[in-house]
Amino acid sequence: MLNSGTLRHEIGIIVLWAVAILIVFILGLQAFGSWHDEWSGYDASFSISDGVCNIAVVPILGEIIPYSGANDYGDESEPPISISAGDARAAIRMAESDPDIRGVLVYIDSYGGTPAAAESIANMLKGSPMPVAAYIGEAAASAAYLVATGADRIFASPFSDIGSIGVTMSYVENWEQNTKEGLRYVSLASAPFKDYGDPNKPITAAERALLERDLKIYHEQFVKEVAGNRNLPVEDVAKLADGSSMPASLALENKLIDALSDQETPRAWFAEQLKMPMVEVVFCE
Repeated sequence: MLNSGTLRHEIGIIVLWAVAILIVFILGLQAFGSWHDEWSGYDASFSISDGVCNIAVVPILGEIIPYSGANDYGDESEPPISISAGDARAAIRMAESDPDIRGVLVYIDSYGGTPAAAESIANMLKGSPMPVAAYIGEAAASAAYLVATGADRIFASPFSDIGSIGVTMSYVENWEQNTKEGLRYVSLASAPFKDYGDPNKPITAAERALLERDLKIYHEQFVKEVAGNRNLPVEDVAKLADGSSMPASLALENKLIDALSDQETPRAWFAEQLKMPMVEVVFCE
């Protein structure tokens, strides 16, 4: 049986251990937060607004890629202009955490990229508590158009190229050239389709069927995403999803966008959404 002095001593040790564990836990959370913010590009201490502007502008320019450097192939040439999904999401998060920011304008000039990266940006835009508008400059095609559909309102220049709803997969076969040069392809694979799509061998009928099956699935999902985001019947979007793009006027007729405009029209829309004078709507450019 413990006496009162021993009991107090034991309780003191337990309390000290509990405090130590709590401190370690808090420090661990801070360390994880710092690591995660650095990894994602998000910086909670960063302010987008200069104290005057109140609409964050998130540019979607060039190829949409899943992460920074995904289109750098290691040669001496400069990688093409691109935007990573991680950087775009980080910019949206920074806008949402800045108390002076009241809305987000996504400026799009892109002919597409990877659908998963585009979907993640669109989903973040859809989930934003602030009003979100998209303005299409030169183009919003393929995956870039999918990003636009995450906005509450889509504006476009009359000269924009819009649509190209669909997916593509291609590669250059090297096997004939290899044969001419005396190179012989040797495959060591644990399963019959493990090396399908390898450009150093002819594609088989079964491999082509497998790839076309996957393309069909991705295509149908793309159509469903656009239809859902734009509140359009799937059948209507499916008719437009032949891979072609169209001028903004036709995109408006087909309800892929909401208005033809210059870059000032979104300002009026934000003023209406935020119930403030148009002159007080200032883009962070």
